Amino acid sequence: MRSATFKIWRGDADNGAFADYTIDIDEGMVVLDAVHQIQASHAPDLAVRWNCKAGKCGSCSAEVNGKPKLMCMTRLEDLPLDEPVIIEPMQAFPLMKDLVTDVSWNYTVKEKIKPFKPRTPDAADGTWRMAQEDVERPQEFRKCIECFLCQDVCHVLRDHHKHDEFIGPRFLVYTAALEMHPLDEEDRLSDLRHRDGIGYCNITKCCTKVCPEHITITDNAIIPLKERVVDEFYDPVTKLFRIFKS
Repeated sequence: MRSATFKIWRGDADNGAFADYTIDIDEGMVVLDAVHQIQASHAPDLAVRWNCKAGKCGSCSAEVNGKPKLMCMTRLEDLPLDEPVIIEPMQAFPLMKDLVTDVSWNYTVKEKIKPFKPRTPDAADGTWRMAQEDVERPQEFRKCIECFLCQDVCHVLRDHHKHDEFIGPRFLVYTAALEMHPLDEEDRLSDLRHRDGIGYCNITKCCTKVCPEHITITDNAIIPLKERVVDEFYDPVTKLFRIFKS
């Protein structure tokens, strides 16, 4: 058994500072285990959000040594324990207390996105025909656990605070899942261009790198959506077609 020191952010939106805690750690422990041990032995009032402890609920999102992580999936053995492990709340959302942030903005954004709208059935019996590859294409987007780590790492939200103008990578993925569904016929391209601010994304792939579900956010969701917006609003051939059609 060995000991390790953790620097954990304590405080609220008005006032706060890092507090040091040294505890004994066992083999196989994750960061969330350490936080729970600190709660039990040093700081019973430490606020932390968690639920499944299996990497599937997205509740325990935080920043560990400056990187957005799920605390329940970050093993202590993978961290440099010869120096303090720094644990702080996500930076893209308002701080409530200690490691807990207010992520309710995300659910407000989700409510504004146009829902699934199925096209008319292809057959008289009310069934549809679709290619298997079209069915499989958006499947990875449904793995999202809404941990909001991609939102936290996105510089448009984290550094530039464009929450009123940009929906963030999580909801570009959500929109892509709808847009690429072979039965959906809703038009969300105008919303993507104007209200949702897809032009703010400069495809740095930082969101893809932090995704615990390994969703290829940038290449498979955001870039295809950008291409659709460009084709719809900026392609000169499309513009000519509209002129002659009108």
